[in-house]
Amino acid sequence: MSHNTFQDKQSSLQAGEGNTGHISAGSNEGILFFNNVYPISIRRVLGLPAPRLLDRIVAPFITGTGPKQVIEKVNAKKGLQITATEILPRMREGGAFVKFTHDGTTSTSEVEKVLQQYLRDEPVKPWWAPFRRMRTKVVKGRPWVEDLMRMPAPRLRVEFISGEPGGNPADAVELSQEELFQFFRPYGKLADIVMQPPDSKVLPKFAYIDFSTMGKAIMAKNCMHGYLVSQAEGGGAKGTILRLKYEQKIKPRWIRDWLFSHPRIVIPILAAIIAGITVAIFDPIRTFFVKAHITRVLHLEDNRLYKWLKGYAEDFIRGKKDDDEAGMDAIWDDRKANIEQVQTWLMETADTFIIVQGPRGSGKKELIVDQALAEKKLKLVIDCKPIQEARGDSATISAAAESVGYTPVFSWMNSISGMIDMAAQGATGVKTGFSETLDSQLSKIWNTTTTALKQIALDKRHKTDKDANLGDDEWLEAHPEHRPVVVIDNFLHKSNEGGIVYDKIAEWAARLTTANIAHVIFLTNDVAFSKSLSKALPDRVFRQISLSDCSPEVAKRYVITHLDADVQDDPVPHGKEPKPTPSQSRTDLDELDSCIELLGGRLTDLEFLARRIKTGETPQKAVHEMIDQSASEILKMYIFGAEDEGGSRHWSAEQAWMLIKELAQKESLRYNEVLLDDILKAGGETVLRALEQAELISIQSGPNGRPSTIKPGKPIYHPAFKRLTEDKVLKSRLDLAILTHLTKIESATIDKCESELLLLSQLTSRPAQMNGRANYLLNKLMTSQDKVEKYEAEMKGLKKVLGQEF
Repeated sequence: MSHNTFQDKQSSLQAGEGNTGHISAGSNEGILFFNNVYPISIRRVLGLPAPRLLDRIVAPFITGTGPKQVIEKVNAKKGLQITATEILPRMREGGAFVKFTHDGTTSTSEVEKVLQQYLRDEPVKPWWAPFRRMRTKVVKGRPWVEDLMRMPAPRLRVEFISGEPGGNPADAVELSQEELFQFFRPYGKLADIVMQPPDSKVLPKFAYIDFSTMGKAIMAKNCMHGYLVSQAEGGGAKGTILRLKYEQKIKPRWIRDWLFSHPRIVIPILAAIIAGITVAIFDPIRTFFVKAHITRVLHLEDNRLYKWLKGYAEDFIRGKKDDDEAGMDAIWDDRKANIEQVQTWLMETADTFIIVQGPRGSGKKELIVDQALAEKKLKLVIDCKPIQEARGDSATISAAAESVGYTPVFSWMNSISGMIDMAAQGATGVKTGFSETLDSQLSKIWNTTTTALKQIALDKRHKTDKDANLGDDEWLEAHPEHRPVVVIDNFLHKSNEGGIVYDKIAEWAARLTTANIAHVIFLTNDVAFSKSLSKALPDRVFRQISLSDCSPEVAKRYVITHLDADVQDDPVPHGKEPKPTPSQSRTDLDELDSCIELLGGRLTDLEFLARRIKTGETPQKAVHEMIDQSASEILKMYIFGAEDEGGSRHWSAEQAWMLIKELAQKESLRYNEVLLDDILKAGGETVLRALEQAELISIQSGPNGRPSTIKPGKPIYHPAFKRLTEDKVLKSRLDLAILTHLTKIESATIDKCESELLLLSQLTSRPAQMNGRANYLLNKLMTSQDKVEKYEAEMKGLKKVLGQEF
């Protein structure tokens, strides 16, 4: 018989003869069970692809360790006259049943002894199990050959079944431990025999037998399943059949059970362990990336070769000077004193807490980063705008981390850990500490940045320095030139929203300066910055620079330089005269004086004017277009926008229009005089501060720091205010709204006076002392009535305009 045919026959017999699940042995026949024929551990992966290939690799007839070959060798060497007729493989159990025939002169017990002696003398060991030899036993019972998905186990469940067909399960005799030991000990060492509890009502009766190894349990199960225990052996009058099956022993899991039953202790400990691992692993990595962000060692654009190539390419394509930088030299010459002042402060050993305040578009960042800190390589610029405007805690954390190079940051874990913490707290009643607030996450980012800044500052320290004997803090205090500079841009750019971001940054900056780790420079548009910063540094005096708009001479020079930049950079053809600059060739630049007088000295407006003039517009037309654009912006943001916000703003359209109308007539207003106006009587100072924050107006301080003067928020707003008041329909509509509001105020006063006079008139005897009060109320009522009549007369004229004009 060929190997393939024999293997196919083996496969067909895995479920018994005729797939009945049983093997029958006639006269002069016997059944043996061989173990260690197939590898059990490999057969567990039969569900994986190519099981037939696996079968061929470990096939016993290929390796020469199959039961058939063993029997043939025993016949040849021991003179045993048996023939293997059928082999039924038990691949899940790593063994095989072998049905054999004999001549009748040799009993099955003698066949078993000869085979066992041979396997002891000449051990058969497959190549995949070199330390475990093959063993064999005679099958005493009626084996159940099933191909179910059941895995072997070292524990057997022995059920006691009545030997009478169809008998009552309760009639079966339960064997004792001694009897079970006698039957099963020959198959291997037993670890334990567990009998059924005496009070158990479970039928059929059973017992557990634990073998020391799984291979011995497999041998016992296949040889003893279906064995009929006779009356002589203790099986009762009708006999008892042993039915065996594998039992997966449940191992005690004391540690797991204790962990799950004590969540109030385990979860906080687990959170502490996770936090500790995070600190130990990720904190040094994050500190490295923050240092790399500040020193820019990983930035390709700072490489000398890259910068040279980029500069050469830019010079070749568009000339030597960028349009955005053109004309800035005139500004820096005008602000040279401010630049030198900042540089001087950075060299002082005292705490350096500098605030540069100026309106939006006054060039604060360019002044500090591009000019005062041009030679400072170690600087960190943090823009508060994307951090404050981020929506949600995760976005805020990501923006803050990106601003300092803090990575890796798992901002998405914040929401997940919050849900875990909420679920655990609901189950245990104790806050686990898995989730972290925005405050704690920002503190981690700033603390890591502090560590990186300190390491950068101390990197300049050497053992050969004269101050080498000083401690780190003393050395940092003695060497302000080695401290990095932290520039915090757009600080309080949305102070009306408040928030934790500004407070955390201010506290962090205070720690940097007091510990002499870094110089800190704040760039802010808000004039009320001291209120926020004083919380962080209540006992420090701030170094402050206030930037104002350029003077008309500097503004004109800035625009002309901006216009001439392109022509000056163009190459001059050989033998030809250079092109005339726009300031030399254009005749309409004489209008610049009057235009700048209207436009003012705000840098962003001057740059916009220069760009419009470059496109071919005359200065006069460009300025008028800009004024119209500003007028539309004012209407949208401060007049009609106040109603669109649904009352969330701190001013009304009438209050904003009153200031616009007054500032259109005068370039400045007295602060306290404006507060006396009837329309600003309720919360006037709050309204003015809100409009200053929104940049409609600017409030300038006088003696002793008190507010004294109100001016337009931008110089261009003054002509824009005039442009708005020249619109008759708009002026009539908004004046009508003001008069309507004032009429309501006076009507409320009249109602109040009338109510009090009515109360006085009801008194039966009125003392003479009450005449003064009555006269006061009558005079006040008459004054309010006169105002109402005056307002209504004016309203009548305004309504007429609205009815006639478009």
